[in-house]
Amino acid sequence: MSGGTLIVGASQAGLQLAVSLRQLGDTEPITLVGEEVHPPYQRPPLSKDFLAGETDPESLALRAPSYYADAAIDLVSGECVTEVALSPSGPPGSGTATTSSGRGFAFDRLALTVGAGPRRLAVPGAELDGVRYLRDRDDAAALRQHLGSASRVVVVGGGFIGLEAAAVARALGKDVTVVEAADRLISRAVAPVVSEFYLRAHLRRGTRVLLSAGVAGFEGVQGRVTGVRLGDGTTLPADLVLVGVGVLPRTELARRLGLECDRGIVVDGRARTSDPHIVAAGDCTVQPHPVTGLGRVRLESVQNAVAQATAAAASLLGRPAPQPAVPWFWSYQGDLKLQIAGLSGGYDQHVVRGEPDSERFSVLYYRQGELLAIDAVNSPADYMAVRKALAQGATVPAGAAGDHGTPLKSLLTARPAAVPSS
Repeated sequence: MSGGTLIVGASQAGLQLAVSLRQLGDTEPITLVGEEVHPPYQRPPLSKDFLAGETDPESLALRAPSYYADAAIDLVSGECVTEVALSPSGPPGSGTATTSSGRGFAFDRLALTVGAGPRRLAVPGAELDGVRYLRDRDDAAALRQHLGSASRVVVVGGGFIGLEAAAVARALGKDVTVVEAADRLISRAVAPVVSEFYLRAHLRRGTRVLLSAGVAGFEGVQGRVTGVRLGDGTTLPADLVLVGVGVLPRTELARRLGLECDRGIVVDGRARTSDPHIVAAGDCTVQPHPVTGLGRVRLESVQNAVAQATAAAASLLGRPAPQPAVPWFWSYQGDLKLQIAGLSGGYDQHVVRGEPDSERFSVLYYRQGELLAIDAVNSPADYMAVRKALAQGATVPAGAAGDHGTPLKSLLTARPAAVPSS
């Protein structure tokens, strides 16, 4: 292939970028190169339905196999791009890319949608069989197979992925222990009241949870894990360990291109990198806050991957930027359905609607009286009301939000106008 757009990374963001280019009328060649042998697929089910054995691999596909030829998208699977060189004499943003097998691709436009890889524990025994990570489809398939024969499962990391997998393992009748280094669960994403709810909910379901507990290493016999050794010297018996302690954005190619990176590939609100002729989208990026435009945030969600990829396609074609979308996210931990709209970072007040122990409640977050976000547990109506409010620039008065008997949608009001400074 020569010319056209090269998208490095056959992720949700990568596929969406290709789809958006076609939807915007782009007729130039598009090549989508992915390291995995599988066509682009959904990742959220990997720690939920797929891990539980309730869905098959084919159902994960984001598009039917015929779509790529029909849309004139050249999907190249099982190839890892290792080098990218910009042309010193060609149009800005053009160049060539080379894969580990030596295959070359020339491009006029470049997009990086390379995602993130699992953060790995550098402790003794980390390479033992039975110590697993969960990031891609092959990880999930291997973990699902191990779950079938495992009896004692230790999950290292009390974030969303770890708790989702723990819920699956417990529902399968396994003895499950969650080990979290912080003093509460999901501490980077939710208020303490939500962390406490999930602690109590998982304990009620028979999962053991250890907080403020660090992992010093893994023990094994004949190359197979048999236990998790904690910092206090305690050893937890285990024949399967899932490590879920976060991810690291893949920035190697971006750094080689001289692009600015700061905990991810730095992009602006239109998904343009520090070289405005190159775009990036998805889990590999950090971006301005999508609501305030201030600071830099990294958003790991399907919604963000799709929104950023759509903006990236518009930038490559010189089209107007799409309207910023309200960030949203979900986590299904067994029968506990958490839906999040907005970003709660920097909140100075939160209001709880309902009783957490009823397993049906919401938490609304505010800063200086301004509605920022909601965490809704088994409360879809509350979630939709706040998502609508944030999209429309409306609010829910904090003083009224706690009345669980009044539907949130009836409380939506216009956001007060800012008072001009004198």
